[in-house]
Amino acid sequence: MFNIILFGPPGSGKGTQSEKLIEAYGLVHLSTGDILRSEIAKATPLGLEAKSLMDQGQLVPDAVVIGMIRSALDNNPQAKGFLFDGFPRTEAQSVALDALLQQKNTEIGVVLALEVSQDELVKRLLNRGLTSGRSDDTNEAIISNRIAEYQNKTTVVANYYRQFNKVVAIKGEGTVNDIFSALATEIDSRLAK
Repeated sequence: MFNIILFGPPGSGKGTQSEKLIEAYGLVHLSTGDILRSEIAKATPLGLEAKSLMDQGQLVPDAVVIGMIRSALDNNPQAKGFLFDGFPRTEAQSVALDALLQQKNTEIGVVLALEVSQDELVKRLLNRGLTSGRSDDTNEAIISNRIAEYQNKTTVVANYYRQFNKVVAIKGEGTVNDIFSALATEIDSRLAK
């Protein structure tokens, strides 16, 4: 089993690249954003709580997210591997994920960190907000808050995985195919070991 964390700020292209990586490597996609949006669409209590927090640019509590990931791992026992998109976002989530994977005799193979300038991120998110229906993509102040929240809290995830020599920075600007090629090169080099 080969597990990947695709890492980067909101608007860095995680969703686009996740689709390509899943198709190329046969991974199970675990996007906490997709799971949460599904809960929001169903207007479940979790979804309503998550929407309120997301609309303010805040993160959903660890316990909620970790519970969703545990269920997803348990529901996919035959997976070739998982692509984690939008998770983990904190050091506590990273430690919890490693513990969950260890229980299944596997680990994170690589953390691929997409790097994109703040100006490009804001431009991409405002553009996405025109068509996505996501209220958190239509307000530049909320977008800036989300990027700041990412910088303040979630960069610790990269620092956590750096101690295990698992983080690779990938330039997240350029064509979709060029970015995918850079990601695939890193994955292939690890799969060959």
